[in-house]
Amino acid sequence: MSLQLLLRDQPQRSIALTTSTHALVFRKSSPTPRNRTQQQTSTVTAAPRYIVEFSPLSAVDLADYRHARSSVHGTLGLVNVGSDVFLCIITASTKVATVRQPNENVQKIVAVEFYCLNRNDFDDRWPNERDGDGDDGYFDTYDPHVGNPNSHEATVEHPCLALKKLLSAEAGGTFYYSVDFDLTNRLQDRSSEESAFDIDKLDEDFLWNSYMIGPLLQFRSRLSTQDRTALDGAHILTSAIRGFVSTITVPASSSPIKSLPSHLPSSLTLISRLSCRRAGTRFNSRGIDDDGNVANFVETETVYWYPSGICYSYVQVRGSIPIFWEQTAGLLPNQQKIQITRSVEATQPAFDKHFHDLLSKYSTVHILNLLSETKPGEVELTERYNYHINHTHLNANSATKKSREPSNHMLIQKTEFDFHAETRGSFESANLIRRKIQAHVDGFAYFLSDTFSPNDVREKEPGNNMAVILQQEGVFRTNCLDCLDRTNLIQTIVSRMALEAFLSHRGEQGTPDFWTRHSTLWADNGDALSKIYAGTGALKSSFTRHGKMSLAGAFADARKSATRMYINNFVDKGRQNTIDILLGRLVDQVPVQLYDPVTDWVNSEMKKKASAFTSEETIRILVGTFNLNGKGHGTKEDLSAWLCPRGNAIPPPEIVVVAFQEIVELSPQQIMSTDPARRQDWETAVTRTLNEDAKRRGTEPYILLRSGQLVGAALLVLVQSPILRCIKNVEGSIKKTGLSGMAGNKGAVAIRLDYSNTSICFVTSHLAAGFANYDERNKDYQTISSGLRFQRNRAIEDHETVIWLGDFNYRIGLNNEYVRQLVAAGDLETLFQNDQLNLQMVAGHVFPYYSESSITFLPTYKYDNGTDNYDSSEKARIPAWTDRILRKGENLRQIDYTTAPLKFSDHRPVWGSFECTVSNVDVAAKERLSRNLFARRRASMGEDVIKDQVSDEDDDEDVDAQENKSIAPGLPPASSTRQKWWLNDGLPARSTVANGHDGQIPNPDRSANPFKPSSQPEWIPKPVVTQQPTLPTRQSSRKLSPSYSPSNRQPPPDSQHARSAPRAPNRPSITPPLRKASTDSVASSIGRKPAPPVPKKPSNFILLPDQLDGSQHGPRGSARGPPTSQGSQPTISPPVRRMTAPLNMPDKAHGSALQYSASSATRPNRSTIGGTPPPNLPPRSNMNLLDEEDDEANSIPTLKPLRPG
Repeated sequence: MSLQLLLRDQPQRSIALTTSTHALVFRKSSPTPRNRTQQQTSTVTAAPRYIVEFSPLSAVDLADYRHARSSVHGTLGLVNVGSDVFLCIITASTKVATVRQPNENVQKIVAVEFYCLNRNDFDDRWPNERDGDGDDGYFDTYDPHVGNPNSHEATVEHPCLALKKLLSAEAGGTFYYSVDFDLTNRLQDRSSEESAFDIDKLDEDFLWNSYMIGPLLQFRSRLSTQDRTALDGAHILTSAIRGFVSTITVPASSSPIKSLPSHLPSSLTLISRLSCRRAGTRFNSRGIDDDGNVANFVETETVYWYPSGICYSYVQVRGSIPIFWEQTAGLLPNQQKIQITRSVEATQPAFDKHFHDLLSKYSTVHILNLLSETKPGEVELTERYNYHINHTHLNANSATKKSREPSNHMLIQKTEFDFHAETRGSFESANLIRRKIQAHVDGFAYFLSDTFSPNDVREKEPGNNMAVILQQEGVFRTNCLDCLDRTNLIQTIVSRMALEAFLSHRGEQGTPDFWTRHSTLWADNGDALSKIYAGTGALKSSFTRHGKMSLAGAFADARKSATRMYINNFVDKGRQNTIDILLGRLVDQVPVQLYDPVTDWVNSEMKKKASAFTSEETIRILVGTFNLNGKGHGTKEDLSAWLCPRGNAIPPPEIVVVAFQEIVELSPQQIMSTDPARRQDWETAVTRTLNEDAKRRGTEPYILLRSGQLVGAALLVLVQSPILRCIKNVEGSIKKTGLSGMAGNKGAVAIRLDYSNTSICFVTSHLAAGFANYDERNKDYQTISSGLRFQRNRAIEDHETVIWLGDFNYRIGLNNEYVRQLVAAGDLETLFQNDQLNLQMVAGHVFPYYSESSITFLPTYKYDNGTDNYDSSEKARIPAWTDRILRKGENLRQIDYTTAPLKFSDHRPVWGSFECTVSNVDVAAKERLSRNLFARRRASMGEDVIKDQVSDEDDDEDVDAQENKSIAPGLPPASSTRQKWWLNDGLPARSTVANGHDGQIPNPDRSANPFKPSSQPEWIPKPVVTQQPTLPTRQSSRKLSPSYSPSNRQPPPDSQHARSAPRAPNRPSITPPLRKASTDSVASSIGRKPAPPVPKKPSNFILLPDQLDGSQHGPRGSARGPPTSQGSQPTISPPVRRMTAPLNMPDKAHGSALQYSASSATRPNRSTIGGTPPPNLPPRSNMNLLDEEDDEANSIPTLKPLRPG
């Protein structure tokens, strides 16, 4: 049935897919601005709703529609990109296979186009330039000027360009569909198909456009039976798989079946279905996820059809090793290190889920493991693989199994075949696997059907004339490391063995030409799957095709290896992102919502009844952070005071998070690489401590869920075993910040997870060191917060709950001696008022929206090892709270925040406990409630009422016409939600008022109500700020540069006399020169040598007595502000801080104190500049801002003061 694509731009954007009898129309329900200016000036808009209607052509007015140039072969569905929604149309396809003749054809997608539902900027042709419906339309170059004649912008890239390349032949043509049968299911599972698009029968594991077609399938399910049948018959909705499909015609002379003479050719078809559940590229998708889905999982079906009606099918599967492991891309081949990311206890549930699904579908599974027995990484994977097979409950005798030898009554069996070792001399040695698996090939059998005759009593498929003779009773699951090259060659051998068994049962045998065609088909399959996953064709394909390895094949393999290295390192990240967009897996992606009154009512009722399917649970989380200073002997220490701090006083936490910094010594050799040995030692120590306490309490033991490491920083997440069923989507990520992101001595490690329906993220970071490097620490935070990403582009801030802990390295902005005095006095409040992290958070520079509990413990850095004494070395570090725990999330409540008395490091460990409220959604109950509400609402409204409401909602022209009616002659039209009578031409209700009056400002005394009479003018002259006359090179009204310090300038010799003597009328006031000139005084300051740089300090440092003195300071004078004369400009006030307690600053010489409230908005006034200080102030103290002996503070500028803007 021929399809056509029609477009309409005015009065609203609409797209129609038409057949000879019906039309599927997509419309935007909210009015679209009539021009681009309106669209840009609108600041607040409601989320657009989209309507789909399927109606007979006679009921649709298509007069205003124009024909699109593209031909139409179906639609893959809807996808939202940014604020736009696109309809994906298949514009070109080619037939590549016929599974069972004559009516089971498979099409390969050659080209697609994306048409925007809410604007026409991306249309490929203007109406009068349509050339016809030729298939060559997909070669056109996108030009936005053609689709929108009013556009004068430069050509921009189409938002869906990457998706278009992925789906079309540009990416190799790896997407296939069929309008004749369900391509997502194997032949054995396909019954008579009344519809190829029944959502209950499509296998969503292999349905790659499930995210895009989902809204349309829901729309289809709401149609009447008659309309649903008509929509299915139109073949508009398309289900697509990804992988490989091809048919090779076997001439009658080469047919392996000779007992049934036929002069017609037979066909051999290969169908490979790649799973979309854990889809991705080679190094971005490895191992298993918490739902039991593995990377690169492919179901490959070999189908042989003979003209007499005989149809043979045999299925194999391949997939990544089903444990949690990762591998990072690298520039050296075979040097990518394998990392297992979860313990055996945390992996077993996901492993069991994976094999449970396989057993449910295929009855029995036989594993063919092709990993090396000598390569360390592959050996480790094999050992873990064997452990989980031996400990799974799915095998009947798993509890008593002592050896690896398979037994006949086990559902999961395994054969080891070191491919590289066995084929070292020649790839022909791969056939040695035959004798290991021949018995299982015979036992699994194959699927066989034949034509059904009326006298035949064999089992037949209902609704057709095919009789099922035999069914396949098991499946081989083959894996190597990538499941590409080695796997494809072995699967070729297994496929041949199964075909030989089928032919031998009939007393037949294959001809050489038949086996050559079979090998060619499998070689093409290997190339196609390898291009999808690794970016190049398969290695060893020369042997697969020809049965021997040639010199040209060896050179081809070398070239492919080099190409893979480039693609994996520089291209795969973008490819992975495009795959995630197609599957709707990015964090900000939501399915397109199609409007209908019933669904809107159901959604509203579901929100009201959320308590019927949603429950809340409170879990306890214990977190701890410890800078080990490179000390490894702590693994033998008793860690219970830190990890089990309250004994039996509180219930044990369900989740324990442990963070380490400097787990190894940060030497130049260490900072460029990560050594996991020390982390593994600490994993053992932490697990041992927690489980010893759990055993003493009689509670559930802890298992290591996941760990991560970046050189010296490590993060461990341990959970009690019963909650594993609630946890999924566990991921880890790292971000380097040392040496501008090249070294891992500084940076962050993060682990995220979903606990039921609540997302939780744990982050540990080690930020830049140094007393004055607060700005570098701020930048490190920004780099981590914005640059650390998990899969699907998920950031730290995308989580509902975040706990961020570690060695942040923020210091206390006071000198060493005074800090130690405050520590000795227990004055934590004063210390906290001068804590750099506190000040930076209050200023909004770091950790916005994060909270920290009150600090009730002494500074955690820096101690002499093994003592409670702060640093007594020559450097004499200033004590500081470098180790912190921050939180974000409304569902978090912190219970504890303190330190533990472990003394083998120069830091003290910090720990905190939380109560976290998580939500649990009963998906089954939610679905039942939704279906019941939908059925009840639909029954009460009736079909005709629903259609009328959809039509009324969508027809903006009729609605606007009704809204624009005046209730009386001479009156403007009534206002509505779409229009306001006082705004002409549909202008938005909110707009930006431009100042068209030079030198004037809006009158603040005039009422904000524009309709209220007022005698006040709308505009008033801008107030003129009077200033004291100044010298040409000075400006007394200029704000002080942050780097200015009074200590850098000598007061004028007669400054004291000038302040006491009356000022001459014609003599301008002289203010101290500023180091940084403003723009209007640059010219006058050219040639002047700038003042040397001076140390800086934060604006809310306390005022020391010597800072209020007008005399010359030493080299460590603080930078506060320019001295001012009486009657001149006011002093600059520091920003308001969140601390209110006055600070008593002792003076060394006289024992006096200065009372100053850090929360006040003003600073004590100075009555003199230089000379003798005022009588009410104490004499200048010799106590400076920084300790002269502090090595950290001597070499780096200190904190900048924060000035009000």
